[in-house]
Amino acid sequence: MSAEHYIGNELELFRHAHNWKGYYRNKLSAFIQGDVLEAGAGIGETTRHLYSEACSSWTCLEPDASLSGKILEKCANGDLPGNIHVVTGTTADLPAEGSFDSILYIDVIEHIEDDRSEVERACSLLRPGGHLIILVPAHQWLFSPFDTAIGHYRRYNRALLKRCIPGRMLQQKLFYLDSLGLLASVANKYFLKKKYPSEKEVKFWDGWIVPFSKITDPLIGYSTGKSLIGVWKKSV
Repeated sequence: MSAEHYIGNELELFRHAHNWKGYYRNKLSAFIQGDVLEAGAGIGETTRHLYSEACSSWTCLEPDASLSGKILEKCANGDLPGNIHVVTGTTADLPAEGSFDSILYIDVIEHIEDDRSEVERACSLLRPGGHLIILVPAHQWLFSPFDTAIGHYRRYNRALLKRCIPGRMLQQKLFYLDSLGLLASVANKYFLKKKYPSEKEVKFWDGWIVPFSKITDPLIGYSTGKSLIGVWKKSV
């Protein structure tokens, strides 16, 4: 994750995805506590949904100064908790010693060419017993013009994501979400071929497709979906 201008503009579009963010929050909240680092925090919308009283501190790390500035504005305006610490930079700019209990990469490492080195640095920042939480777009065969437009290097399956994780990390969860959203991604790749969804399309997906995925995902054992989530614990 290099310090540069972020090329995508989907952050503003997907701030409307309240059902989606609430869906993965319910799957991850038990692992998000103590001193939290959110890498690639964007404009702070994920922060808004995942922050809770279980977090004693929350650091938003964002390499794009224009985006980190928006997080600072939201903190100043009361749109985000005022105790959030914002750092413009990357994990390479943080102390090497373990200082976090939870580290989040929500739709981030697919933007990083050397994802393994990035995850290795993140794990060094975790305290023993701390959790690394990663959410990524699933299935390389779904790679589309939209992925290219927003700077994705790849999409992931279970094996590819696990190859990024150092051996000292213990897997807690690894599962897919949004099985019906997968069908929408297939339609876009092979038929619509759009670089960006419209706000109306994002709201339709979030308001109709995600709620039905909440029903179908457990029925198929979280075996496939549009996104892949992994949680790992640093060995003591």
